[in-house]
Amino acid sequence: MSFFGFGQSVEVEILLNDAESRKRAEHKTEDGKKEKYFLFYDGETVSGKVSLALKNPNKRLEHQGIKIEFIGQIELYYDRGNHHEFVSLVKDLARPGEISQSQAFDFEFTHVEKPYESYTGQNVKLRYFLRATISRRLNDVVKEMDIVVHTLSTYPELNSSIKMEVGIEDCLHIEFEYNKSKYHLKDVIVGKIYFLLVRIKIKHMEIDIIKRETTGTGPNVYHENDTIAKYEIMDGAPVRGESIPIRLFLAGYELTPTMRDINKKFSVRYYLNLVLIDEEERRYFKQQVRPGHLPKTPGGPRADR
Repeated sequence: MSFFGFGQSVEVEILLNDAESRKRAEHKTEDGKKEKYFLFYDGETVSGKVSLALKNPNKRLEHQGIKIEFIGQIELYYDRGNHHEFVSLVKDLARPGEISQSQAFDFEFTHVEKPYESYTGQNVKLRYFLRATISRRLNDVVKEMDIVVHTLSTYPELNSSIKMEVGIEDCLHIEFEYNKSKYHLKDVIVGKIYFLLVRIKIKHMEIDIIKRETTGTGPNVYHENDTIAKYEIMDGAPVRGESIPIRLFLAGYELTPTMRDINKKFSVRYYLNLVLIDEEERRYFKQQVRPGHLPKTPGGPRADR
């Protein structure tokens, strides 16, 4: 609705040149829903057009300039007033003047650096988006379009197995082993648990996948733990000398790549928690190993998607 002529009198749309052929990827929004966005990788060009359609063809639209921006931004939820931009590119589309009819402006951001993976978490959001702005004296007209960025990397040269012994003196002694220490997001965790000494009446055993999101720095660091999955290994009492195999398929869980100190704002790490519960409901657990980001070589298909 236009009030004293100050309302929005133009519709703005951002259209990508390769919209019909470009892949889309599901991404979780801040309210927990999943939506599909156009998918980009680091170094890819982002091009298209900004389309302006006048709502009243008989009325001219005066403006102070038209521009399009490509922005990579981190937002910490406890500090929503401050947006930390790590990518900020601007293209001027039109000088100050007036628009008398609907028209479109082409734009191109060539070989854009997109260093981080798109991420929406408990306390932080990393997003990439295009923003078209028609500058006006009293109220700008703004249109935004989000995209999703996935990162590529290589397999690590070293990916050794994990083997540990843990227990309570004279009560419980177990040994657990996982086939490797780094996993991609479609991987399978293969392992085995050996019971060397059992003098506690254990009734249940499980592996939990824990996501730990760390935001902030110094005294303002916040840790948020989220249990992504609970995988039952055993229901019943084990005996000495028994071994239990583990095959945990990661593809069915909502995992993201491991993120380490992203722009000095946040980190995301994953842990495997081995949990034992006895007949008196006491819990014994040992935390180990991080399933994380391990895609195929750059330019090839992602192993973690």
